[in-house]
Amino acid sequence: MPIEITSPDDERVADYFRLTDVALRKKLETERGLYIAESEKVIRRALSRGDVPRSFLMGERWLTDLADVVADAEAQGVPVYVGEADVIESMTGFHLHRGALASMNRPALADPAELLRGARRVVVLEDIVDHTNVGAIFRSAAALGVDAVLVTPRCADPLYRRSIRVSMGTVFQVPWTRIDPWPGGMDALREQGWAFAAMALGDDSVTLDELAARAPERLALVMGTEGDGLGKRTVAGCDLTVRIPMAGGVDSLNVAAASAVAMYTLRA
Repeated sequence: MPIEITSPDDERVADYFRLTDVALRKKLETERGLYIAESEKVIRRALSRGDVPRSFLMGERWLTDLADVVADAEAQGVPVYVGEADVIESMTGFHLHRGALASMNRPALADPAELLRGARRVVVLEDIVDHTNVGAIFRSAAALGVDAVLVTPRCADPLYRRSIRVSMGTVFQVPWTRIDPWPGGMDALREQGWAFAAMALGDDSVTLDELAARAPERLALVMGTEGDGLGKRTVAGCDLTVRIPMAGGVDSLNVAAASAVAMYTLRA
């Protein structure tokens, strides 16, 4: 049976405390090996990938909408907690208008070389710190047929709640892992036939159309952090630089928008 929660300080639901505190969540979720899935669609996508739930927290009406998930959880001994909206809001720090949360065990990350076996198009996210941008890039990657995403050690967590929500759950659809060290990790992948294209302005950069006309069989498109763009070592370590031709006196796009344009143009 679902377990009613009447206090926002109930330690049984400590996984859900202060979900809006990014610094705290980064520490706690790493220590506990978990992430939070929000909304019915996201929860179902996480479960369909095979991720294992620790617990569920939801408003009472979602017991019906997620009846099959609740039944499976109870059969497996996974607790399902139910609370009033004000209790959940006090606990989490936001209004749960999507109705349901799940605390999920964080899966182990794959080795990049193994993850990319058979892949042809990959996006690398270098130090992108905005979770909204990370989520948006994953959504575009899913829509535009990118085979995998690699994130550098300092890049925002694709499994942070905001990243997952903005991606509409596609972080569970697009294979991804962290590449470490970076940019040194390029060398091992280059031995497997990967060419790296840095999205950067430069005197020797080629346009997206030029690259698309002679794209390598296995291409990794490297996107840089908001504002500063790619590091000098990264650009120097890539095989070429590529730019999006601009008009109207504009010299750059938001990284999520730029990645979508590039992924569409370079789709295999």
